[in-house]
Amino acid sequence: MKKLSPPPVSLLDRYRGSTFEPVYASKVTVTGGEARHGRASGHVRSDDGELDIALRLPVLMGGEGGGTNPEQLFAAAYGACFHGALSLLATKHGIAIPNHFSVEVEVAFGRDPVDGQHTLTAHVIVRLPGLALTVAEELVRATERICPYAKLVRQGIEGSVRVLV
Repeated sequence: MKKLSPPPVSLLDRYRGSTFEPVYASKVTVTGGEARHGRASGHVRSDDGELDIALRLPVLMGGEGGGTNPEQLFAAAYGACFHGALSLLATKHGIAIPNHFSVEVEVAFGRDPVDGQHTLTAHVIVRLPGLALTVAEELVRATERICPYAKLVRQGIEGSVRVLV
């Protein structure tokens, strides 16, 4: 089996174009399952088949559990991206970080006092044992500026919704 390696530090190079230039795009399809409700009984499958999982409403939301949910998927994606960005930044700047450093992300689904509907919150905890606090804080702040998920949480995302019949 081929040894896994991180992406090149060149991913941190500044882009100077005038329009969005995709580096990678992924597409997933969600179907509703037995309850005809993606969150409660849905199924998620990526176009390449690498992601193929059941969605279930968490027990704390009145569901049966037994599957993952959108908040867990978002937390996993955010955490993986933040971890990777921090690792690349440390490599680029010659900062030795512990092999066992971790990024914990808590995503909560709840009621929005602004419009009475629903919203998400996301909170990140980075554990960098053995690193000087000032160095760790500087590295994490720099990561917040370049991690696409941190940027999404902070400033939003370009998006669209289309209807096909």
